[in-house]
Amino acid sequence: MTAPQSVNAPSGFWRRLHNAGIEPDDNEELRLNKSLLMLATGLASVGIILWVTIYSILGPQFSISMPFAFQLLLAGNMLFYIRSRNFDFFRTSQLGLFLFLPFIAQWSGGTIISTSGVLLWALLAPIGAILCIGARQSVGWFIAWVVLTALSGAVDLYLVDYSLIAQKASVPIRTTLVFFTLNFISVSTIIYILLRLSIEGKRKAQKSLEEAHLQIIAEQERSEKLLLNILPAPIADRLKNSDKTIADGFADVTVMFADIVNFTQVAANMSPSQVFAMLNRIFSAFDELAEQHGLEKIKTIGDAYMVAGGLNEDIEDYAGAVADMAISMRDLLRRDFSINASHLEVRIGIGTGPIVAGVLGKKKFIYDLWGDTVNIASRITAEGVPGMIQCDTTTYHRLAPNYDFHEPQTIYLKGKGNMTVYRLVGRKNADASPEGDAG
Repeated sequence: MTAPQSVNAPSGFWRRLHNAGIEPDDNEELRLNKSLLMLATGLASVGIILWVTIYSILGPQFSISMPFAFQLLLAGNMLFYIRSRNFDFFRTSQLGLFLFLPFIAQWSGGTIISTSGVLLWALLAPIGAILCIGARQSVGWFIAWVVLTALSGAVDLYLVDYSLIAQKASVPIRTTLVFFTLNFISVSTIIYILLRLSIEGKRKAQKSLEEAHLQIIAEQERSEKLLLNILPAPIADRLKNSDKTIADGFADVTVMFADIVNFTQVAANMSPSQVFAMLNRIFSAFDELAEQHGLEKIKTIGDAYMVAGGLNEDIEDYAGAVADMAISMRDLLRRDFSINASHLEVRIGIGTGPIVAGVLGKKKFIYDLWGDTVNIASRITAEGVPGMIQCDTTTYHRLAPNYDFHEPQTIYLKGKGNMTVYRLVGRKNADASPEGDAG
């Protein structure tokens, strides 16, 4: 067990070094903070090497032990972080090195002028704190930089004899001016790069959040549509906003059942996919009719289709709307053979009265209706004639002023006894089809 770990450890170390210590579970902001701090460390290290090289080219002789020590401190701290994965410690300690090393270099090398304003590099500490820690937390780092800069200036002003330094200066004035310029340009460039990368990174993170938000909205809208395909809109809203059981009593609702005649015999000679396609075409057309008439589709039960009106306040004459939909369903199957290729017919039953409605279950729930009105509508559908629409007495009295009916008939319903039903022909003053008059 130990051998594989020792083999994998270096590869993991180099992977983390290559990825700036970014871990797979880091969020976007943390990834950006790590990348910026590692970039600042790399740029500062490159700067130290270039400065030593340029000093050598320009001629001044000086010890390279301090720049080498600074380089070791920055690189060593970075490698320790890659090994330990403690970014909080690395962030604080590396910013501390950015802050103090330039001042140490200045104090050991002379004055602000003779060291070409090397303390400007310490400004990377408060800037890095803004980018990698936060605006509020960076205040202390900036105050520390101001205090150290003011202290260095005071020491140079009151304690240093500039005439003596000018006589013994080992660094020519031209070299000093060159490095003043380089320090200003370099620090400004690094700050600009870090700020730009930070803003671009935050914009990318913001864009990712916006895209994720849009995806969430799209998924939410999709879920809303799916929910509304199962439940009426008011019920869906109540279900989303409350965990309470949903059960309502309605004093007056019109319920319709439509049963496809001889479906079992026709489906026996079809493949399962053909049966599904046939039902899907018919029931999808019924769904569109329900939406057009402002009615609530309750459910399909095998080859039966159930619709109700009066569950919401969208329409006042819901009995008339149910009757119009029933007529449209009957006529659609008789005329549109692209939908009804098998020339199927329906038996339709309509009942009006009190019902109880509610949502059953917690998973795969269903919105359903119960009561004597539902039972009557279902049973007069089963006792109906193909192509006819049968209504109970209550529905007949609602529709009689505006609709034509055949003479009433008495049928026997199990559990109810003899019952009078009325066969709906169509709206008055409308051309009734011959099939609608069959009886």
